[in-house]
Amino acid sequence: MGLRLQMPHTLVLMSLMMVLALLLTWILPAGRFETVRNDAGAELVVPGTFQRVADPPFLWPWALLLALPRAMADAQDVIFFVFLISGVIAILQKTGAIDAMIGFVLDRFGNRWQLLILVAMSLFAVFSASFGMAVEYLAFVGVLVAFNPFTVQIAQRVAELPPGSGMWYRAILAGPFFLIGFHHVYRYAQRTISDPSSSLMAGVNQIDVDPSHEYPRLNHRHLLVLLAAAGTLMALIAGIVWLGWYLTELGALFLALGLVAAAIARLSPNDTAQAFIAGATQMTGTALLIGFARSIALILEDGMVLHTIVQGLALPLSWTPTSVSAVGMLLIQSLLNFFIPSGSGQAYATMPIMAPIGDLLNIQRQVTVLAYQYGDGFTNMIIPTNAVLMGILGLAGIPYARWVRFIMPLILKLLAASAVALVVAVAIGYQ
Repeated sequence: MGLRLQMPHTLVLMSLMMVLALLLTWILPAGRFETVRNDAGAELVVPGTFQRVADPPFLWPWALLLALPRAMADAQDVIFFVFLISGVIAILQKTGAIDAMIGFVLDRFGNRWQLLILVAMSLFAVFSASFGMAVEYLAFVGVLVAFNPFTVQIAQRVAELPPGSGMWYRAILAGPFFLIGFHHVYRYAQRTISDPSSSLMAGVNQIDVDPSHEYPRLNHRHLLVLLAAAGTLMALIAGIVWLGWYLTELGALFLALGLVAAAIARLSPNDTAQAFIAGATQMTGTALLIGFARSIALILEDGMVLHTIVQGLALPLSWTPTSVSAVGMLLIQSLLNFFIPSGSGQAYATMPIMAPIGDLLNIQRQVTVLAYQYGDGFTNMIIPTNAVLMGILGLAGIPYARWVRFIMPLILKLLAASAVALVVAVAIGYQ
């Protein structure tokens, strides 16, 4: 009887990565850059100031356990946002509006799934490109990944470029990149519809479905609940764009939606409370994964090796030709995204180093920002240290290993296209 290898649970994988991070603090020399704070209060590293730390802190294995509660506290905004929206989604499901909407969509698009995928992906692309939607997608996983202009503007500010400059080239590239993503999803859907057993989710969360089951028909109460949800979406967009809202305000907004939906559907207070708690309870595992994801970077920071990793990866760029260096920046930013999953955090940590290196190699700073954008943006769809990704997968009930099998081919296609875009940008002197 052959030995069957089993993919470890996501929590086990995260734990192993924490151990690896601890081992790196023992192996790599501790070091740090001098830092300064800009006018906005953000901490920037100063290029050329990297120094070894003479007496670095030693992290004992106990640090692994200490890192977890600290990481949970550090990521509390995302964790509690997940709990809140999961509870609200459960209330919406209790009203029957979601099932009615699904039935309506299936009636209209059941035989036109290609159009459904195209419209959905187009909407998400517009949301991402227009106001940087990322964490907010957590709110839509239960009822149904991106160019983020905010992190780009942060990188441009650090690189001393006018905010929003160079948009023409990024806008041109948005179309081809979208088509690559659409083709990937389309081919997978086509294959799965033709042969359901080929689905990467085969055997996961199997639910016995009665073929004779009929979705409830949309009634006036369902429509009012859905209109309230649409209004919430509009308020979310307005709040993010014009009022500077983030997770605290968005959490309150969705709580209001839950209360309004319960009132419209005439749910009793007890039924509303029970649905909310049941929905939030299902996200306990997801909340833990978010904390584990944050703890990996926290261990590297505590061991003072995060800057060492940045310095070690950036230095070889000065030894390569211009076009190769530009692609090298892309690969380095992609790798660093594992250690610094925060888009703004990565901009402040790496752009002060990458921009001067680009100057020495005659690489326009706009190209350097583009390399950062692609390296940070695309790999966010696969790195397990990304708390938002782990939250989305948890909400959708998708094991991380299955997700990797689906998304890795797309990541490779996008990185290859990014490399071509960077070579062209260098050739045309993109500014």
